[in-house]
Amino acid sequence: MATHWTLGCDAADPHRLAAFWAFALGYVDEPGYDAPDGASIVDPDGVGPAIGFLRVPEPKSAKNRVHVDVRVAGEPPWDLAQRERLIRAKVVELVGAGATVVGEELYDGRLGHVVMNDPEGNEFCVA
Repeated sequence: MATHWTLGCDAADPHRLAAFWAFALGYVDEPGYDAPDGASIVDPDGVGPAIGFLRVPEPKSAKNRVHVDVRVAGEPPWDLAQRERLIRAKVVELVGAGATVVGEELYDGRLGHVVMNDPEGNEFCVA
């Protein structure tokens, strides 16, 4: 049996960052977790890991060593045209929620993924 785990993240504004990631992933606030310097979100279906955000005084200073891939297209095999539409639609939603586009990665001339920054500048990909 796999071990339950939580992804822990540093944040300048943990509640804002938790709200962004809850929107991005379809997560909800963790019931019963109420801290002024922290926030936690969970998969409402109980499948994915929890994600915790803790306030830290120092700003982000380098590229992430670990990042989230938001996989909107599901698992292969893919209809490549539909996959690109799903990725681009999610990117538009996330820009509206405070993310910024960094760039696109192409594979054999097709969209592979879009690199983005969350509202605090943490890199992630939409694939």
